[in-house]
Amino acid sequence: MSLIIAITNQKGGVGKTTTAVNLAAALSFLGYKTLLVDTDPQANTTISCVEDPYQYEYSLYDVLIDPKLGIHKAIVPSTIPGLEVVISRISMAKLEPSLIGEIDGHFRLRDIILPIRKKYQFIIVDTPPTLGLITLNALVAADYILIPIQSSYLCLEGTDDLLETIAKVKRVANPSLQIIGVLITLHDKRTNIAKDVVKRINNVFKDKVLETTITKSVKFEESPAYKESIFTFAPNSIGALQYKKVAEEIINRAKKQEKRLAR
Repeated sequence: MSLIIAITNQKGGVGKTTTAVNLAAALSFLGYKTLLVDTDPQANTTISCVEDPYQYEYSLYDVLIDPKLGIHKAIVPSTIPGLEVVISRISMAKLEPSLIGEIDGHFRLRDIILPIRKKYQFIIVDTPPTLGLITLNALVAADYILIPIQSSYLCLEGTDDLLETIAKVKRVANPSLQIIGVLITLHDKRTNIAKDVVKRINNVFKDKVLETTITKSVKFEESPAYKESIFTFAPNSIGALQYKKVAEEIINRAKKQEKRLAR
């Protein structure tokens, strides 16, 4: 099994980076060789789990602009045991203008990952909160999409645009792309509005919604400051248990899908 999963939602503040870091950490702790790819110009994933990213010469931007360098130039060790990271920097903000008009602009990430793909059982790609060229690169490269959705009143705003973009990518560039799951995040089960929102999300996405939901926790806000995942920062917390369950659900869904494809 060698799978690429893009964590995607164009809405900001829905827990994409928290999910990318902690899902990758969970997979790594479960014994899967995992690579975490940060495509966001804000580089929050990189900052969350890499000591002094500016000590390294190359970032994802460099290898996307000059694919001959090879993505291995931007792979560095993380502070999470066993997990490697393709680091991002603010320079990623210059990528879209640089690739506009390039015939392979939407395929750069897929093409640079291909030579190293079989080294990893899971490659988790964190994306920016837009549906621009960077996110399109992630969708073209990915086998699966995981969509984090916050259980808030405006949670489904923009969902139609995301689903339309996914459909276009499937038609034009990546016909095998699938949604592996919808993850409800930042959930406050004490409020009636959160319960109503969960019902709405389930009505829209049905069996795509993961059984596990991620509840609000200050531990998720604190752990990046110490460059730790939830599994070492608060190993006995409900958040650690929830992301372990999310990883197990993802693994099981991926295995079932692979079996279907093998028939």
